Amino acid sequence: MRAQEDGLYQTGSLHDQGYIHCSYPHQVVEVANSIYRGQLGLVLLHVDPDRLDSRVVEEDGGSSKLYPHVYGLINVGAVVKVERFEAGEDGFFTHPDVNDS
Repeated sequence: MRAQEDGLYQTGSLHDQGYIHCSYPHQVVEVANSIYRGQLGLVLLHVDPDRLDSRVVEEDGGSSKLYPHVYGLINVGAVVKVERFEAGEDGFFTHPDVNDS
């Protein structure tokens, strides 16, 4: 993974929108099913915001729900866990450690 080599993680949204979209644990399944349904090879990055070198701002994602947006790169030292996140056979995501509510 390139982020491990560079020590920094980024996405296209950082360049296009100025921040990296993130979710709180209770939002992950809903977001994944809305945007990534059926995609394979995804991973969840568990990020400790206290370890981030970049600023995090809670902002309305367009649904009156607040989401954390990282305004800058995610330094790999802030990633405390990387977890495979695969859709089920029906294309939908579930996760035993994430509260859907």
